[in-house]
Amino acid sequence: MSEAPTADTAALVAEIEALGERLGRARASINRRFIGQERVVELTLSAMLCGGHALLIGLPGLGKTRLVDTLSTVMGLTGARIQFTPDLMPADILGSEVLDTLPDGSRAFRFIEGPIFCQLLMADEINRASPRTQSALLQAMQEREVTVAGRHMPLGRPFHVLATQNPIEQEGTYPLPEAQLDRFLVQVDVAYPDRDTERDILIATTGTDEADSEQVFTADELLSAQRVLRQMPVGESVVETILDLVRACRPGVPEALPLVNETVSWGPGPRAAQALMLTVRARALLDGRLAPSAEDVLAMARPVLSHRMALGFAARARGENLSDVIHRVAAEVTRTEAAA
Repeated sequence: MSEAPTADTAALVAEIEALGERLGRARASINRRFIGQERVVELTLSAMLCGGHALLIGLPGLGKTRLVDTLSTVMGLTGARIQFTPDLMPADILGSEVLDTLPDGSRAFRFIEGPIFCQLLMADEINRASPRTQSALLQAMQEREVTVAGRHMPLGRPFHVLATQNPIEQEGTYPLPEAQLDRFLVQVDVAYPDRDTERDILIATTGTDEADSEQVFTADELLSAQRVLRQMPVGESVVETILDLVRACRPGVPEALPLVNETVSWGPGPRAAQALMLTVRARALLDGRLAPSAEDVLAMARPVLSHRMALGFAARARGENLSDVIHRVAAEVTRTEAAA
């Protein structure tokens, strides 16, 4: 006979259910302005619920900026935008010190905060800036603080970076350093809309009125939601599936699948497993469920792993696709777990 749920368990279930309902309202508000990209909205919201950052990859004009602006409104966060260009300097992001003359005639340095001092930072076309400038975000994304002139200054709470990136094949772009890619919780691929979606976009955005988004969360409520998400239970079988998947994607280790050894040059580190543990909870929460399943691991494999792995030269020459490799590995792992 199973034990009755404790008061703490019942309270957590009530919190999760209430949060799921509110998230449904947030998604509906976002989808009114960002039409027909439910998967993109789901992944971006998942990153924010987990307290992480998201990298949105797609060609210009697909609504990435509109999405970030809408998220700032719906989640109740103070936002800032940086347009990354080849001549952008780290001080343009972090801020700089200026020499002020005080009323008594003395002089002192005063720090002027850069746009990074916000709660939701949009790093637009992040791969158009030089690696030196890109690296200005490394400390901020990991430690939620910046160091300028020897002083440690905390950033907003919560703090999220939603970066947009052009496909690396375009001229005038710089690949992001691997250390920075690893700091993005998920990679979100923004594709062209299908014909019906594009029709809806035309009708909704070329009239006299456009749909507005409404605020559903505040910053403190988002922080509370992030705490609730980390309390969601994860079954042992799901934990084992996550470990099996991440370790199967590392070439050269005993758990690596033959497909990985043949195609992948380097695989994901422990941060990938941490990201999967968080994002599968977020996906379950957005779907109205109290706990994640192995299907959530399969669904989140590509967004979490694709920017943390690289194909080898021979695999690229054969025309292999990293997303397809990850999907095949994830499918094999989940199938093996189900059979066991």
